[in-house]
Amino acid sequence: MIDKKTYFMKKAILEAKKAAKMDEVPIGAVIVKDDKIIARGFNHREKKNDITSHAEIEAIRKANKRLSNWRLVDCDIYITTEPCLMCMGALYQAHIRNIYYGASDPKGGAVSSSINFKDIKNLNHYPNIEGGILKDECSSLLKEYFKHKREMKKQGE
Repeated sequence: MIDKKTYFMKKAILEAKKAAKMDEVPIGAVIVKDDKIIARGFNHREKKNDITSHAEIEAIRKANKRLSNWRLVDCDIYITTEPCLMCMGALYQAHIRNIYYGASDPKGGAVSSSINFKDIKNLNHYPNIEGGILKDECSSLLKEYFKHKREMKKQGE
């Protein structure tokens, strides 16, 4: 039997794979309350032509609607990639309890890679954060996606 964190991260990976099929950067997220998935999301930036359509934001919007509340106090989120600064801000504002992510994002991650969220002073709360859950699987999704994009670009030259 797999542990809870692995189980929910695998569900986020399924969301990321949906993004890849739509030629979106493969990042997926699920929001969990009381050990049940209440919202799912994956990147839609290209399709929606909307910079805010990251997986986390998509999932937050759905969870807010489902709970009829902008606060997600008793909720956890599982994301295949370390959140960016915009998404960390949204997760903070939503009062997400726990943030679990897979792969680090050395160029844009706002948990500890590019920016360390916990270094921001005077916030009224800090979510618990744990990275590295199924990191190899999450990382390979991104590597394969961008490898494919580079190959397609070469063929078009």
